[in-house]
Amino acid sequence: MTTIELTGERDIYLTDGGLETVLVFQEDIDLPHFAACELYRSADGTDTLERYYRRHAGLARELGTGLVLDTATWRANPDWAERLGYDAAELERVNRAAVALARRIRDDFLDVPVLVDGMVGPRGDGYIAGDQQTAEEAERYHGTQIRLFAEEGVDFVSALTLSYPEEAIGIALAARDAAVPVVLSFTVETDGRLPNGSSLREAIETVDRATDSYPSFYMVNCAHPTHLPEELLSGETWTRRVGGLRSNASRMSHAELDAAEELDAGDPVDLGARYATLRKRMPWLRVLGGCCGTDIGHVREIAVATAR
Repeated sequence: MTTIELTGERDIYLTDGGLETVLVFQEDIDLPHFAACELYRSADGTDTLERYYRRHAGLARELGTGLVLDTATWRANPDWAERLGYDAAELERVNRAAVALARRIRDDFLDVPVLVDGMVGPRGDGYIAGDQQTAEEAERYHGTQIRLFAEEGVDFVSALTLSYPEEAIGIALAARDAAVPVVLSFTVETDGRLPNGSSLREAIETVDRATDSYPSFYMVNCAHPTHLPEELLSGETWTRRVGGLRSNASRMSHAELDAAEELDAGDPVDLGARYATLRKRMPWLRVLGGCCGTDIGHVREIAVATAR
């Protein structure tokens, strides 16, 4: 199996926070379709992304953690590119530019264990299951982007905000075909279940059965810690497949967040404390960061609280 090596003395690997909400609400940047990949299309936009990611690399250096350095390519797939108005050649250029930026930052932080993550997003909305692909359809659909990331030499690919198991299976199979490690991250509603109604356990076990457990590990993102299912703390074998968490700042549901006109930044100190409590129960949680509504302040609180 091709797996990610979280090596060295660094027990925690931080991610960044909620990139898109930072850009929209703090940087006052218009992001059509919540697509941060649009910024790679201009020098000014690329500079904005570089400053953002360098701040997080600096935080990892300051706190002595590792860093997962994402490409901002959650929307950089064909359906969303069509909505954004660019063709296959431009889509390829954007994905390659994203990896090049991540590599450039990594090369400037050689004292920090940095893993470059080629980020894949859902074909659909992310908040809702919507029209669901078969695993075979998802493998074909996401395969081009995943093969590009493998060619560019990313350390692994990840897929965030997945709402049903079949798309996750297809992404894992495409990653296996490209011989690149993969991390799959599901989102859950306030009841702890995926948007398609599956339990987190069902989703993970379904993907593992269909892929011979190819994913290096799983994560949960775009949900507050209070939304996580209680069974995640059971200590059962499947829970040890969950190796990371990227939570929202807000306790609001996906529907409420989608309709919100103002940012709910929640309570960073409380969020950090909740991560610390979770990690005491699940010490195998090693990739920690934020999602919607969080920024570098939230990520700092998460890192400091878990270190205690």
